[in-house]
Amino acid sequence: MKNQLDQKPMLSLQYMVILVCFLMNMLDGMDVMIISYTAPAIAKAWAISPAKLGVVFSSGLVGMTFGAIILAPFADKIGRKAMMLLAAAIMGSCIYLTTYSTEVWHLLSFRFISGLGLGAMLASTAALTAEYTPNNTKDFWVSFVISGYPVGAVASGLASAGIIKASGWQRMFEVAGMFTFLALPILYFFLTESLDFYLKSQPAGALEKANAILKKLNLEELKELPEKAHAGKAVRVSTLLEAEYKISTLQLWLSLFLAFSTLYFLTNWIPKLASDAGVSMENAIWAGTIFNSGAILGISTQGYLSLKFGLKKTIGFILILTAFLMAIFGFFVGSDAVLFIFFLLGFGVQGGFVGLYAVAARMYPTQIRSTGVGWAIGMGRVGGIIGPIVGGLLIAIGLNMTESFLVFAAPTLLAGIMTMKISSKEIS
Repeated sequence: MKNQLDQKPMLSLQYMVILVCFLMNMLDGMDVMIISYTAPAIAKAWAISPAKLGVVFSSGLVGMTFGAIILAPFADKIGRKAMMLLAAAIMGSCIYLTTYSTEVWHLLSFRFISGLGLGAMLASTAALTAEYTPNNTKDFWVSFVISGYPVGAVASGLASAGIIKASGWQRMFEVAGMFTFLALPILYFFLTESLDFYLKSQPAGALEKANAILKKLNLEELKELPEKAHAGKAVRVSTLLEAEYKISTLQLWLSLFLAFSTLYFLTNWIPKLASDAGVSMENAIWAGTIFNSGAILGISTQGYLSLKFGLKKTIGFILILTAFLMAIFGFFVGSDAVLFIFFLLGFGVQGGFVGLYAVAARMYPTQIRSTGVGWAIGMGRVGGIIGPIVGGLLIAIGLNMTESFLVFAAPTLLAGIMTMKISSKEIS
């Protein structure tokens, strides 16, 4: 069936799946970055130290880790669409309730729970996109869908500067929560469930539902379902560490761990570091927005170059170049060029880490794909948890932006080298 899709031009159903998954990643970008954009205002209002703020940043990432590792694999049992609906409901509820936070532990709790939904959503969109796109353009479409993340981050950054100034940081969470709730009808009415899920997991009514999709794809309908593999068995993480996948899985996990540590240090701390350096709160938010604007171009460029030169070479080169820019960042501080460097850093680190999502989606077969992608993202989130905490500690002991960037150039360089060494034969 997949071979037939590979040989046919893409149809409206496939483009709709891509569009909906892109929109869901936009919401992810908005919901993840909102704490970064509101951080200067919250820190000022509550007198929060950098170390405590780093823990707040990381609480959401802890939730995202558990969401990717624990919730996302259930999509292989209940379906991608059901998992995405659940994730959107969790995200919307907690983002909106953050409006009523009055203490740090409230923020910690709501960020953790919303992170559960965020982690599950990202893994599910990547897996579903991989299943509905042709093999020769799969890497591009997965990267395109994940590029919704920085688009949402930029859009929320543009909105945050005005909303926070006029109505306070609470209003920003209220608006973001309402937008996230809009995902529920979009998912329910416009997203098509995975055809591979119906054929391989075979829930009740799978034949009829699969044939309805096949008809829309102009493919021959089935008289009966194929023989079910691994019937009734849950997909375990140990499957990812069997001989066929073990080395490449560990290489991918390490690459994501290192890339995420840098990414979430940058995304969470750039506005606060800029504010501490004397930039106005509004312009500090703009610094984060420029960083995410670079990501939009970086992710699209990475997807295109990966088609030409292969995933490993493209991602590895981009991450190594990003490490170099971080190491020489100090030469541009105080000049007009610093904003362009923020743009290039967003281009590089987010273009690179999104490419690793495409690696995960390609590396594993359908029946374990959500589990594989979920655990890969989860391992990356562990690095994402550590990055903001380490950033907070570096700032607390007196390191400035230049020195902090130099520290985080090291994991970025190692991520690029490790990506080039991923051994899976499925990855070019």
